[in-house]
Amino acid sequence: MLLICYTLASYAGGEDPQLYFITEGNWWKVLVVVGVIITGLYFQDLYTELRIPSRMVLVQQVCLAIGCALLFLALLGYIKHDYILGRWMMITGSLAAIVLLPAWRVFFWRYIISAMRSERVLLMGNSSILGEVIERLMEKPEFGYSLLGYLCEFEPCDFPIRCLGQLADVRRVCAEYRPTRIVVGMAERRNRLPVQDLLEIRFSGIIIEDAADTYEMAMRRVCSRKIQPSQLIFTSMLGPRPHAITMQNFYSFVVAFAGLIITSPLMLLTAVLVKLSSRGPILYRQQRVGLNGELFTLYKFRSMYADAEARTGAVWAKVDDPRITPIGRWLRRLRLDELPQLWNVVRGQMAIVGPRPERPEFVEMLTQQIPYYRQRLAVKPGITGWAQINHKYGDTALDAMIKLEYDLYYIKHVAPMLDFYIIFHTLKVMLLTRGAQ
Repeated sequence: MLLICYTLASYAGGEDPQLYFITEGNWWKVLVVVGVIITGLYFQDLYTELRIPSRMVLVQQVCLAIGCALLFLALLGYIKHDYILGRWMMITGSLAAIVLLPAWRVFFWRYIISAMRSERVLLMGNSSILGEVIERLMEKPEFGYSLLGYLCEFEPCDFPIRCLGQLADVRRVCAEYRPTRIVVGMAERRNRLPVQDLLEIRFSGIIIEDAADTYEMAMRRVCSRKIQPSQLIFTSMLGPRPHAITMQNFYSFVVAFAGLIITSPLMLLTAVLVKLSSRGPILYRQQRVGLNGELFTLYKFRSMYADAEARTGAVWAKVDDPRITPIGRWLRRLRLDELPQLWNVVRGQMAIVGPRPERPEFVEMLTQQIPYYRQRLAVKPGITGWAQINHKYGDTALDAMIKLEYDLYYIKHVAPMLDFYIIFHTLKVMLLTRGAQ
């Protein structure tokens, strides 16, 4: 749509599109403008959150992205005047984009998302996990799930969808509402699940799945509350897959080695700032738990005052932590303190993407509090990870449990494309200084 806006806008500038874009070779200028606008929309989460809370805000976000493109084009004009699009072409194309992009997004949300709801879903049970699934699916209609209602175990609960009966009514409800999928989320299944009815329904072609599987699809993390040891032992889908780990080791080394070379001037400047800002060593060395529980020394630029934990011992960082130096606060906000970890990756102790390495004291404590916590040590720890881009920084056992669910999801689905997505998304998190502490 953006390409069409700026291509047709060439008529406003009195240009022949064939001559201007093809013969004179100006096609790349439009690609640059469109790329900057799409990047601006991405940085405002418009490809993550499709819901439109306000049309006015949507127009403002589109205007901001187009404004960034105009500024970038002006910068190119300072470098060389021939690098910019024609004035009227840019003005007309931008005005058309300001009108068409919000209009398309509203149309897409109102009509196309509704048409995509091809899965007619019936839910069974009263479990809290099922409640979370319902809430998530209602927030994300783009998943294509249309919720028909639920069957309660004994008494209806406070789910935001209607109760269609009890578990024993499943055959009648299926005949009346014709679901294409049934999601079972019961607090207790023993002697309660209508097994014979569900068998006949399954053989009629209706998909039946556990609420934990739907939870994983919707939340993009594993539901640790529903994991049974037998599931981990007998499943063939948990991972990590050996060939994916081999590929990860290769490109992690390549990216880290190149990163050390490219960022060496920045690291030199950072080292000088750390040394001048407060007394103490430039690098902070700390024992962390790595692959299969092996200890290794993690390197970071020092962002705290020397001997910050002499009195407190090992504690999590917190908001406005007084132990952090003024320079260290900026280093953490921009993630520059973690650049020396590229050396850990080159040495094979870490990967670019993986669960964050924790200190031995915390691993021991969390292993006692959270089931399956040590299973996150099945892969190398990473500089960034699936939990880091999906969950805020946290200093509680609950936050650790949620991050564990994301880590287990990552271990189950580890693959190069997922790693590249995490790396790409991490750049946005860094530039927007989200989650820093």
